[in-house]
Amino acid sequence: VMGNSSEFQKAVKLVIDTVSFDKDSTVQVFEATIRVLGSLLSAHIIITDSKQPFGDMSIKDYDNELLHMAHDLAVRLLPAFENTKTGIPYPRVNLKKGVPPDSNNETCTAGAGSLLVEFGILSRLLGDSTFEWVARRAVKALWSLRSNNTGLLGNVVNIQTGHWVGKQSGLGAGSDSFYEYLLKSYILFGEKEDLEMFNDAYRNIQNHLRRGREACNEGEGDPPLYVNVNMFTGQLMNTWIDSLQAFFPGLQVLIGDVEDAICLHAFYYAIWKRYGALPERYNWQLQAPDVPFYPLRPELVESTYLLYQATKNPFYLHVGMDILQSLEKYTKAKCGYATLHHVVEKTKEDRMESFFLSETCKYLYLLFDEENPLHKSGNKYMFTTEGHVVSVDERFRNSLWQDILPGEEDGAEKMKPNELKAVNFSSNCNRVPDERRYLLPLKSNYMRQIDRMVGLI
Repeated sequence: VMGNSSEFQKAVKLVIDTVSFDKDSTVQVFEATIRVLGSLLSAHIIITDSKQPFGDMSIKDYDNELLHMAHDLAVRLLPAFENTKTGIPYPRVNLKKGVPPDSNNETCTAGAGSLLVEFGILSRLLGDSTFEWVARRAVKALWSLRSNNTGLLGNVVNIQTGHWVGKQSGLGAGSDSFYEYLLKSYILFGEKEDLEMFNDAYRNIQNHLRRGREACNEGEGDPPLYVNVNMFTGQLMNTWIDSLQAFFPGLQVLIGDVEDAICLHAFYYAIWKRYGALPERYNWQLQAPDVPFYPLRPELVESTYLLYQATKNPFYLHVGMDILQSLEKYTKAKCGYATLHHVVEKTKEDRMESFFLSETCKYLYLLFDEENPLHKSGNKYMFTTEGHVVSVDERFRNSLWQDILPGEEDGAEKMKPNELKAVNFSSNCNRVPDERRYLLPLKSNYMRQIDRMVGLI
């Protein structure tokens, strides 16, 4: 993304020469997929891109090594999908021995249902349907378990019985990337049913999780907020939201619901302004953190970047600068940047997660780099849930196995990219009027209302 080809080439060679997955090591299937498999596939796509928009990222004598490594890792993850009565995978797998004998039968919705982008890309690059098939089967199994009453999914499920162990339905930890990947799978692969599932899920989220006034930027009542509810009854389960939820405005931008995205983003930004970071959990009723640490998460930055791309409103550059200055002031350490142990006391932990580099820094850099090839090359790009860049490419829209994906009809209907329709959107990125670009995105009285809501004023 920064165009530093010599460092990129050095890093790729280092991975090829030193990394092996033949290890007696138990990993989380979800984390290994989004962090490791995703980065291998993204780097492979960048190396083999004939246009090389980021500068010369080609590798001399490259023989698809990263793709072979991705394949090797995915094969080692496959045992997680075996011996489960529902098709929902085990949460952990040993890279040498398969599923550990004492393995947990419970997994979270996001962990089991957010594998389709990486597994689907791998299948389509290899021409081998296995990986996409198991990931898609897991998504459909989870989808079939949603409540008949509300249409919502819980956050923890038993993979053998299909019984919901965690009945909380929300947009944060345990659920977040499930919704993100329904939409992103559609954007990449063009499978109509992915969009239909997303639209259905989005409608149910709006009906049962959204509280506050109907319109974001007009009318009376409280600012919109998405809460955690019981998946079967739709009743409020607690009064906290978590920092992972801050990804949702970015997802709303992708579906075209920009107005609602502006409002929800303003709420998270107000919390950031109060603490100079986002607490892991924030209790909106008590106006205080429930879980006070901040592990350098990217979600607010990601939504800021996507809102700026959609609106070009300079307000979001100011938000980005505010976030950047907070990170410099409170989290910078001698060697890198540190997790904040407590957002009020600003104490640090000796820990820097990989997503800080792969997402937080990347989205901040891209927010300010207007001329980046990612924005200017004419190619369309999408980010995985771990911030890896993949091109929205015709070759990912052609699958050779339409007839064998679970529940598919032969020659299932594909949608063209411009057919993307949101269920409940009131704006469109292509039609933002000039006066909206230079005013505050929210009317000032609504901005103040949100500031009051989080105890800023």
